[in-house]
Amino acid sequence: MRTGTGPDQPTKGTTMRLTLTNFITLDGVTQSPGAPEEDPSGGFNLGGWLPAHFDEAVGGFVSEIFGRADAFLLGRHTYDLMAAWWPQVTDPADPVATALNGLPKHVATSRTDELTWSGARRLDGDVVKAVTELKNQPGRELQIHGSSALARSLMADGLIDAYHLLVFPVVLGRGRRLFADGVPPAGLKLVDNRTTGSGVALMTYENAGAPVLGTIVE
Repeated sequence: MRTGTGPDQPTKGTTMRLTLTNFITLDGVTQSPGAPEEDPSGGFNLGGWLPAHFDEAVGGFVSEIFGRADAFLLGRHTYDLMAAWWPQVTDPADPVATALNGLPKHVATSRTDELTWSGARRLDGDVVKAVTELKNQPGRELQIHGSSALARSLMADGLIDAYHLLVFPVVLGRGRRLFADGVPPAGLKLVDNRTTGSGVALMTYENAGAPVLGTIVE
């Protein structure tokens, strides 16, 4: 099922929008979706909750998102996970591999070891300032994938323009969350909504500024 017309496509000559794509459970957990060993930090032993529900429609939605990318912004943990796998995928028909291997990758990291993935570069100096400068460049989307800690650090400055949230029909009860305690209040506008056969909700929200608060009056 799909409602809405989808997010507006930026026109040629506009500056880049910063979008975040995240796999999350119904209770908001983002930790270790792909495999148990992906991120067991903090004693988390419920990793690998994504594969059972990753159907063709989920893959199509992800491919659509990667097709709009002109550059990527990644936290170091996400970069390391991706760099260990995607350079080995050389199929030109794979839209995710083509984008990740061919486009610039800006990595927020305090480590000084070399970034060996082709097209990867370290963000220097203040991350908020560096990301603001990247957004001012011409293009379509500067995309964050995963990288929840980085995303939360950018939410406070209102830098994320849209959220692609893939909500899986799983409740874990523990694990790191994208919208954890302490993130700034925000209003969002739903611009795309689909549901896959495996029960994954595919939602795109635009940043709508501060939340509107009020009282229900009968």
